[in-house]
Amino acid sequence: MDIAGRVYNHTFKIDPIVRTLLDTDFYKLLMQQMILDLHPNTKVKFSLINRTKSVPLAKIVSEQELREQLDYARTLRFTNSELIWLAGNTFYGQDQMFMPKYIDWLRNFQLPEYDLRVEGDQFVLDFEGDWASVSAWEIPALSIMNELRARSAMRGMSRFEIDVLYARAKAKLWNKVERIRFLQTQVGDDAVKISDFGTRRRHGFLWQRWAIEALMEGIGSSFTGTSNVKHAMDVGVEAIGTNAHELPMVYTALANTDEEMIAAQYQVLSDWSDFYGERLRVILPDAYGTTGFLRRAPEFVAKWKGIRPDSKDPVEGVNEYIEWLKLKGENPMEKIAILSDGMDIDSIEKCVKLFHDKIGATPIGWGTNLTNDFAGCSPIDNDADFKSMSLVCKVTEAEGRPAVKLSDNPTKATGPKDEVARYLRVFGTEGMVEHAVKV
Repeated sequence: MDIAGRVYNHTFKIDPIVRTLLDTDFYKLLMQQMILDLHPNTKVKFSLINRTKSVPLAKIVSEQELREQLDYARTLRFTNSELIWLAGNTFYGQDQMFMPKYIDWLRNFQLPEYDLRVEGDQFVLDFEGDWASVSAWEIPALSIMNELRARSAMRGMSRFEIDVLYARAKAKLWNKVERIRFLQTQVGDDAVKISDFGTRRRHGFLWQRWAIEALMEGIGSSFTGTSNVKHAMDVGVEAIGTNAHELPMVYTALANTDEEMIAAQYQVLSDWSDFYGERLRVILPDAYGTTGFLRRAPEFVAKWKGIRPDSKDPVEGVNEYIEWLKLKGENPMEKIAILSDGMDIDSIEKCVKLFHDKIGATPIGWGTNLTNDFAGCSPIDNDADFKSMSLVCKVTEAEGRPAVKLSDNPTKATGPKDEVARYLRVFGTEGMVEHAVKV
């Protein structure tokens, strides 16, 4: 595919940013199915949050263009072929992961309405309604905003300048592929497991596809799949994902006492396990601090398959998990630690080398630094316009109550200040370390 030519000549009709409802992350579908079954009437609010305040999105991206893309996404419906694939495919070795009741619901699903306005130099973008429906906006909203920013950066560049931009980006990515190949020779192919987690902050749909195919070609069996359901279907790889922070955030927001707040995270795990069984039992412990989560965890948590330490330094997070497993009498070599928070080629090499003989596996969920690393690639003086930003879309209310995420990195905390303070009182600050957020 001539990506540069396609980008230079693209029209809305040929290249809308979100072109199918299947262009989302796999964990969204898994969570949506459970939410529909267990919490069909829960009302929530999701909001776009730009943690990179130095990027004035409302001055970069046209509000009209943003509305056009959001409105177009609302016209999309799942196609019969997509629903047949979801219903009939095997995921994580399990047949019929998605039940007929859920497939029937998807058949008529439409993204709900949105509320968009401008405050200062930032957009305020909110989605309110039934939890299962509103949650589906997270990935398309982030994809749309990130690609509109990239398109803005390329507007005015000539055909050849864009060609050079992509040529350099391809060479930069392929250099990472070569480093992974060398890593395979050092620790063995089985110790290197990498999947694409880059949908939400990607440079663009077409570029994500190119990155996936480059990894398929370049690292062979060490490429284990993609979180993007559309790409997984089209190129025939595994769809990867389990669950996200919105589950404990909503459960905790609905709790009435301090004790119920602390118990909420473990109720999420219990519900998840009851719903999906053993194959998807991966802990996401950092919503209110990993150290406190592990210290208070019921005994059944240690039996789970593994962990995804999402906001601690990956080395610290995996070491903490290994030591906790040993205290619980569990063998770390029978567990996995999925590393997905801002992983780049340096941290991938470091973690795989360090842990390949200390824990069963360290699968890498490679996100922004795979699908949106264009730093230093532009042939003109606009490199800053291509630097990735930390843009999230989080649940901010549940049944009218504020929803809060603390994180192992307090810089990532979301929610009203008084509520963040209350959550810190309830959960404590054990193990939390503040550091800059890059992606």
